[in-house]
Amino acid sequence: QVTLVESGGGSVQPGGSLRLSCVVSDGIGSKDAMTWFRQAPGKEREFVSAHRWSMRRAYYTDSVKGRFTISRDNAKKTVYLQMNNLKPEDTAMYFCAARGVWNVDYTNPRHYSYWGQGTQVTVSS
Repeated sequence: QVTLVESGGGSVQPGGSLRLSCVVSDGIGSKDAMTWFRQAPGKEREFVSAHRWSMRRAYYTDSVKGRFTISRDNAKKTVYLQMNNLKPEDTAMYFCAARGVWNVDYTNPRHYSYWGQGTQVTVSS
C-alpha cells in the first residue's frame, strides 16, 4: 500500500510564501510523474504542477508560472512545491499525486494512481 502525506499548508497574506511537501511511503524514484493538484470549494480538481523525473522537466499551469516551483528529492522520498507571491485565488486544498509511468495527459487527475489526503492553503488579508 503506497501512501502519500502532504504537509506545509497554512494561512498567509497575499504576497506571502509557503512550501508544500509530499512524502511517498515507498519512495519516488520509480514514479516518473509527481504532480500537484488543487481544489477550491465548489470547483473541480485542477492541475497545478508536475515533475517528470526521466526528463528532469517541470510543468506548470499558466496561473502559477513564475511564482511556483516544483522539485523533488528522491533520497528523501519527497516532492516539494514552493509557492511565492501567493494570491487569494490560490486558496484551495492542495493534493499530491503520483504515477509510475508518465502520461501525456498529465494534467488529468484520472490518470493518477496514488493520492495524498491534501493540505489546505488559504490566502487572505
